[in-house]
Amino acid sequence: MSQSKGTVVLAYSGGLDTSCILVWLKEQGYDVIAYLANIGQDEDFEAARKKAESLGAKKVFIEDLCKEFVEEFIWPSVQANAIYENRYLLGTSIARPCIARGQVEIAKREGAQYVSHGATGKGNDQIRFELTCYALYPEVKIIAPWRMPEFYTRFQGRNDLMEYAQKHGIPVPVTPKSPWSMDANLMHISYESGILENPKTHAPPGIFQMSKDPEVSPDTPDVLEIEFSKGVPVKVINVKEGKSVDSPLEMFQYLNTIGGSHGVGRIDIVENRFIGMKSRGIYETPGGTILYHAHMDIETFTMDREVRKIKQGLSVQFSEQLYNGFWYSPECEFVRCCIATSQESVEGKVQLSVFKGQVYILGRESPKSLYNEELVSMNVQGDYDPCDASGFIKINSLRLKEYHRLQSKAGKPQ
Repeated sequence: MSQSKGTVVLAYSGGLDTSCILVWLKEQGYDVIAYLANIGQDEDFEAARKKAESLGAKKVFIEDLCKEFVEEFIWPSVQANAIYENRYLLGTSIARPCIARGQVEIAKREGAQYVSHGATGKGNDQIRFELTCYALYPEVKIIAPWRMPEFYTRFQGRNDLMEYAQKHGIPVPVTPKSPWSMDANLMHISYESGILENPKTHAPPGIFQMSKDPEVSPDTPDVLEIEFSKGVPVKVINVKEGKSVDSPLEMFQYLNTIGGSHGVGRIDIVENRFIGMKSRGIYETPGGTILYHAHMDIETFTMDREVRKIKQGLSVQFSEQLYNGFWYSPECEFVRCCIATSQESVEGKVQLSVFKGQVYILGRESPKSLYNEELVSMNVQGDYDPCDASGFIKINSLRLKEYHRLQSKAGKPQ
């Protein structure tokens, strides 16, 4: 019997790709530990465990990371109002450092020298997984089969994987796979690849799994009150039903349910991958979309204007750092710390309506509000002298006058 090359912890999903990779790694002479992270995807984890064991995994670890995923990864993203290229709420990006951290912890505990994953050589996930692994386990070695010529020349498509699976007794789906790839977690579901690679192709009817089509969603809205403390949701109340939820995981699950029932959070975009190519993705993020709108509203209500301008710039940086896989970088840790500090006074309640694919803000209140009703009122003068505005306007007009004086001198049309 040949000597083992060492132990590798494989991020295992139970699907065709990672099942074939598990067997292929054993073929190459490695002892394989399968690692499955439960971050809210609809998965039969015990069936996946049995499958991994039947394929020769030395050990199988299944960890429920849902609570820490919400509290340690989603909540900071809510505080940041994290959004990539103005549209994508980063559901996949947020999940990767959470999964990879758990994978590294298992590798260290088991004395494994290697980690492996099934991410493609063209996507963002390979970067996110591996940057996290190297940051938290610097001496680790990474096996990325889809970047290894001996693997990707052997398996050039799904048919090659299916043939390999049948040859090695790997159970394969009895029903045809959807003609696109899907990735799910508590935050969202993403759909890409396959027929969706043509950016003109419409999302097929029935593709969405977390949300109803707004056309067939309820004809009456759900009215919610979301309470925030330091920029983090602490309670969700359904005003009509009187239902109240206050644990982080249950709150997020409940907002997914409400948002999903009204078709909230669907987008179809072409985005810029970090690796340098554009890709088309379809996403549904119901609970995250509700929180994005609610948090933005209470933040604007309670945060100084100039501080918020700085914080908005930090949000853009954080979103790019998260998308590009730099969660555990010094710059991302610094930005997260700054954003958390900015949230000290972001406290209060937002009432909103969820209806037919939209989130409508209805009102808000806060003990730390910077809104002065008397000062802003058109019916009460308050502590404000309108005459002061004349000088304010004149001072601000100086540079405009000078700019257009030079334009006139140069003969440029006004």
